[in-house]
Amino acid sequence: MNTNRTFFGIACRAAAVSFLMAGSASLMQAQQSSTVLSAPRTPLFLAPESTPLDLAGTSSSSSSSSSSGDATPSYAKLDLDSAALGSSQPPPRRTYGRPTYASGNTNPDGSPKYFGLGGFGAAVPLGITHKYETESWGLQIGVGRSWSKTLGVDAEFNYDHFGLQGATIANQEYIYNCVPTDGVCVSDGLFTNLDGNNHVWSFTINPSFTLPTEGTWGAYVVVGGGYYHKVTNFTEPTVEETIYGEYEADANVDHYTSNAFGVNGGFGITYKFSKFSNERFYLEAKYVLMLDSQRTGYTAANVATTSYSGYDAYPANSDRTTFVPIKVGIRF
Repeated sequence: MNTNRTFFGIACRAAAVSFLMAGSASLMQAQQSSTVLSAPRTPLFLAPESTPLDLAGTSSSSSSSSSSGDATPSYAKLDLDSAALGSSQPPPRRTYGRPTYASGNTNPDGSPKYFGLGGFGAAVPLGITHKYETESWGLQIGVGRSWSKTLGVDAEFNYDHFGLQGATIANQEYIYNCVPTDGVCVSDGLFTNLDGNNHVWSFTINPSFTLPTEGTWGAYVVVGGGYYHKVTNFTEPTVEETIYGEYEADANVDHYTSNAFGVNGGFGITYKFSKFSNERFYLEAKYVLMLDSQRTGYTAANVATTSYSGYDAYPANSDRTTFVPIKVGIRF
């Protein structure tokens, strides 16, 4: 009886060793095939690790003899580490940004070749100009061409409106009412409610450089120059007759114009609607210099003592003009 059990234990051990050797050979063949074909490794499914089977558990004598002096059987645990099978970790995931395309309307870096802008804001006179004029409003529209995310140029139309200082109105009213008599002015009282306004419109070409920034906020620097046209109007309220009755309106009684080349320069900040949006809000401030020179004409100081005629009655309109337009709008 004991002889049969011993024979049965030896047969089981031989079968286990044969199974282990066949599995190892299959594993080596799978590794060689994977290396040659450079194909992705197929996961090897193995039976879960478990406690070694006691194949000689029915015989205490054979169990004692096999456990004494023998190490843990090699088939008890199969160590399949990364060195044997290669790394099983997936490759790192890629991060994807905004796709870039080069087309008829897009630069190689993904920026649009053409853009537009439109804004509205304030016009603030500076220096000598502020002596005659007051702050008011302005508007701006333009179209442009860019060659990259940083470099572009636009063509702009700007209209900047100004009021006139109280002293300017008073001096002009004095000039209009003056009747020179023995070197002094005698007022004829024709103008009693004089008012006025001023505006500058311009066509300019403006290269711009956008600072390299990340996120939704951006900044740019702009310089340029072009043609500037300045007009000052003096008005008086009048009563107009219509089929619906009478109404009061300001009517021009005199106006003066001046044309000159001008330059501008400034900076702006932008805020995108979204991370991948081309449309963005902008806030821009420029310094504008209209390169004109004051003409000879009548002033409150000389109107009573001069004998010439046909001269400009408001020479300040042609004086050098400086102001700061501040615009808020959308670039698209």
